[in-house]
Amino acid sequence: MLSLYHDARTPVHTVPAGAKLLVLAAAGTALFFVPSIMWLAIALAVVLGLYGLARIPWRTTAKQVVGLLPFLALIMVAQVIFTGWQSAVLVGERLLTLVLLANLVTLTTRTSAMIDTLERALRPLRPLGVRPERVGLLVAMTIRFIPVIREQAELVRAAQRARGIERSTVFLVPLLIRTLRMADGVGEALDARGLD
Repeated sequence: MLSLYHDARTPVHTVPAGAKLLVLAAAGTALFFVPSIMWLAIALAVVLGLYGLARIPWRTTAKQVVGLLPFLALIMVAQVIFTGWQSAVLVGERLLTLVLLANLVTLTTRTSAMIDTLERALRPLRPLGVRPERVGLLVAMTIRFIPVIREQAELVRAAQRARGIERSTVFLVPLLIRTLRMADGVGEALDARGLD
């Protein structure tokens, strides 16, 4: 199982997975009720402080932020156009804080611990037909296939560049075909092992 876990012995790493997920859910809700640019900036500073406390390398943190910047910029430009600059700053701060906090949880919590926590939380729903083990498998596979799909996207890009196509709108079609073929193969493998 691929994991983004950054192994270290810090107070952030020792917090149980369930508590981290609860804090993430609570913060995700609470930040949308904070109407102040200053308080959101303080929340962002706290999250960055937690990165320092967890001893996450600054390059890892920068990589998380750089990957988010194009989407963040697009959203903020739309906000400036439709609602004004203050709303754009608020939205930008909220999204950046939440993404960094979610990444911090991922970097300081083993994937297996998160899946075990999710399965335990869903066990009371078993009488309603929810199968916690199946949900856990689905989450594990989703986490596993995110980098695989990214790798497929890079292969498609490389193949297009080799043919002299630098920027193309047909990039998604071969990626979708590759992804669907891969999904069919995984589905057949699960079916062969008795997982419907």
